[in-house]
Amino acid sequence: MAKVTDLVKRMLVGRALRSGQLHEQLLRKRIALPIFASDALSSVAYAPQEIFVILSLAGASFYAYSPWVALAVVVVMLTVVASYRQNVHAYPSGGGDYEIATTNLGRNAGLTVASALMVDYVLTVAVSVANGVDYVGATIPFVGQHKTAVAIAIVVLLTVVNLRGIRESGAAFALPTYAFMVAVLGLIAWGGFRLLILDERIQAPSAHFTIEPEQTDLTAFAAAFLILRAFSSGCAALTGVEAISNGVPAFRKPKSKNAATTLLMMGVVAISMFSGIVALSLASGVKVAEPSVVAEDLLRPDGTPVGPGYYQQPIISQVADAVFGGGSMPFVVVSAVTALILFLAANTAFNGFPVLGAILAQDRFLPRQLHTRGDRLSFSNGIVILALGACLLLWGFDADVSRLLNLYIVGVFVSFTLSQTGMVIHWTRHLRTETEPRIRHQMHRSRAINSFGAIMTGLVLIVVLLTKFLVGAWIVVIVMPVLFLMMKGIRRHYDNVAAELEIAEDDEPAILPARNHAIVLVSKIHKPTMRALAYARVTRPSTLEAVTVGVEGDDARKLREEWERLGIPVPLKMLDSPYREITQPVLDYVKTLRRRSPRDVVTVFIPEYVVGHWWEHLLHNQSALRLKARLLFKPGVMVTSVPWQMHSSERLKGRPEPSAPGSVRRPAQQSDDEGRVSSS
Repeated sequence: MAKVTDLVKRMLVGRALRSGQLHEQLLRKRIALPIFASDALSSVAYAPQEIFVILSLAGASFYAYSPWVALAVVVVMLTVVASYRQNVHAYPSGGGDYEIATTNLGRNAGLTVASALMVDYVLTVAVSVANGVDYVGATIPFVGQHKTAVAIAIVVLLTVVNLRGIRESGAAFALPTYAFMVAVLGLIAWGGFRLLILDERIQAPSAHFTIEPEQTDLTAFAAAFLILRAFSSGCAALTGVEAISNGVPAFRKPKSKNAATTLLMMGVVAISMFSGIVALSLASGVKVAEPSVVAEDLLRPDGTPVGPGYYQQPIISQVADAVFGGGSMPFVVVSAVTALILFLAANTAFNGFPVLGAILAQDRFLPRQLHTRGDRLSFSNGIVILALGACLLLWGFDADVSRLLNLYIVGVFVSFTLSQTGMVIHWTRHLRTETEPRIRHQMHRSRAINSFGAIMTGLVLIVVLLTKFLVGAWIVVIVMPVLFLMMKGIRRHYDNVAAELEIAEDDEPAILPARNHAIVLVSKIHKPTMRALAYARVTRPSTLEAVTVGVEGDDARKLREEWERLGIPVPLKMLDSPYREITQPVLDYVKTLRRRSPRDVVTVFIPEYVVGHWWEHLLHNQSALRLKARLLFKPGVMVTSVPWQMHSSERLKGRPEPSAPGSVRRPAQQSDDEGRVSSS
């Protein structure tokens, strides 16, 4: 069974890699782009649609504001990309927003960023997978009927792929990501060619429909609030930008330059795709309504509602229908790669979350196990935790994209704002000591970019909180402080343990115990007991005696007679147990020995069976385990297990040691360009 389990693991995850092979997992730019940019690029599939959906609440006439909303989103995106290019040059160690905030704004700001990013990474997986399932479910009824189960299954599949290592996951996801980029950019180019060069008219399937506004006669304030809400929803296009900043150590040298180049490429492609889809949507007359009310609010040309049987095509599908024609091969390709990229967008989080978790664990804000690498040199524990969190969200929200999106992007703009504020302080501090004019000019320019980024992202954060708080963002506002306090508590625990164990200069030297009283626990006379007695004797303790608990009078009497008949050269002490307990009499006797000689130590030898089947563990050693658990809390008491290998244990000889994500490992470390030990 064990060999079968190990074989299955090797088939899924692959053979284990040595720590010395870590450099082989570093990424070229062409592989890093699909790994770290799939989230930001995939937002083109839903960010433009969210703008139109929110504006449709006031009717199709409000679509006139969509170019300005999109322009505002593009300005923010350009600002964030330019700002993060400064980040990767200044902080190439992989800490990203967390390291920047911690270094320049203090530990609490860093933990705020960390909690925000962790929430956002989990939501990235849940939103991307749920959205992809929606695309597939529209054409495959089975998927639509079992949406939550299918979404969770896809998360499990992504988890397995990522457990195979960052390079293999990147190679697996590179082709679909590039296919999506080529398909959407081709769609935009051909649509623009038809509109501008051929002067043809393109028309979306919903172009003749009208929208029944839910909100009419809006005041200026209400209209502005609606437009701001559309802007905050469109800012979902910015998710994933920070992933490259967190993943700099995963790049090949020169790390900072390669990361900055990849970030620029991602920004240019994402902005082009986002702007092109919004422009073609307006040109083709796309009409989309809130999914929950589309059956009543979307009206046919004759003024009748489309009804519950109507399927509202996603915005990219409608644009592809207008440009290429519904059912054509290019239309099918665009729809297929869009659904696929939404699934793969979760891979950005699968690379960002484990790295962030490893850095937090290294700083003792999360359990140390998150800083160790698995078989394939990926941070396996972080990957598994991320998958569990995403599955819980998908299950709790029934894989409903609309409900999940209301929780989205709050965290990422918290990290954006604090990170850019930290960078302003970073450049200001360095300007105080830098005298080289050329370098000072570069620093002034970088500080100006980061200052504008901090102001812009701060304003967006305020807008997002105001417009999304009551519809779901309040959950994130609660979860983030909980994570913050949890990390503070973990660090406090590690600090307390370290302080308790530290050897101070004024500590008295360890005093050797005066004597060692050894006792061997005996239940019956058999081979394990004789081995324990022999081992105890060879340790040459000050005193040695065998101890048994006399529960049944006849059994105790027979044991003593057998002991004397065999002439065992160790005295046997019989402990009374009127209530038929075994553990408590032993504990009381050990306590008596300690009380009698506080400077002495007591060593308890416990014979134990070594068995080879899981069910045998349930049948043996239970009393020994309970007794050991109690004795470990007694000061001055040492517990020694003396194993006796049963025949069933032979089956485990020669079996390789298990190496699961939770196995005990030392972190595989790698020094980056700046000399800091980093993990990626």
